[in-house]
Amino acid sequence: MFVLVDIFPLLAIPLLIYNFIVLTGIAGAPENVQLWFAAPVFTIHAFSGDAWDVSTADILILFGIALLFVEVVKSTRTDSLSLINHGIAALVFVIFLVQFLTMRGFTTSVYCILMAMQLVDVVAGYTVTAVAARRDIGSGGGILPH
Repeated sequence: MFVLVDIFPLLAIPLLIYNFIVLTGIAGAPENVQLWFAAPVFTIHAFSGDAWDVSTADILILFGIALLFVEVVKSTRTDSLSLINHGIAALVFVIFLVQFLTMRGFTTSVYCILMAMQLVDVVAGYTVTAVAARRDIGSGGGILPH
């Protein structure tokens, strides 16, 4: 069970949620997806008197940021499962990119931000793992050799 958690890229969860919302028609027609995500879900009233309308887009992006943090922490591992995770994360990014470029309802700012977070996960994952592995084998000295 823990092996699946170790290799599963967590940012695939917002991808699946977005796909469910668009492909099931919950958001209506593909051209209405952006409006559906922008609609307020609830309002938070601040002491200043301002009101913050929290949308579905805000919630999904904040959820994605939290998962990105967990993914970056997971990337500090240097075992073979970490490399499998990075490979699957790269495939998830490709899915994001293909859907963004080719499917109606996926060319939105929300989806683009989620896709950018997935790209950061892929790049940071490989980078952090390489730096951690280098430190583990004792070649030390940071990223650049002396």
